[in-house]
Amino acid sequence: MFQLSSEPLDQHPAILQQADVNAGARVVFEGRVRKINLDREVIRLEYEAAPDIAAAEFAALEQETRERFEILDVVCLHRIGMLERGDMAVWIGVLAPHRDAAFDACRYVINELKKRLPIWKKEHYTDGDSGWINAP
Repeated sequence: MFQLSSEPLDQHPAILQQADVNAGARVVFEGRVRKINLDREVIRLEYEAAPDIAAAEFAALEQETRERFEILDVVCLHRIGMLERGDMAVWIGVLAPHRDAAFDACRYVINELKKRLPIWKKEHYTDGDSGWINAP
């Protein structure tokens, strides 16, 4: 499951959805807006996305992750719009029979998501400057 939201992320419905008696592990990654990035003070982030393309690419990533790791489920929630320091920008939950697969798959998903999905991040700094990070 993949969802983009302009509202604060609520991972609780996703957690409830990920109920499986075969699961021995759930690994969660929460990405949050931090104060300092690359020695610059960040006051907020702005995310933009191409929703249809992002959803299609996540579906491909999910299938790839299922083939590569022994997992039961993977969910990704991602914010778009303006986020303040401390806000959750992304939530990934991986359910698996065993912890090693859950940890490995969760790391794989966040790393691939950052490379492949059309989600762009703009940092706004305390000095009034701003800039897109890793944008094409």
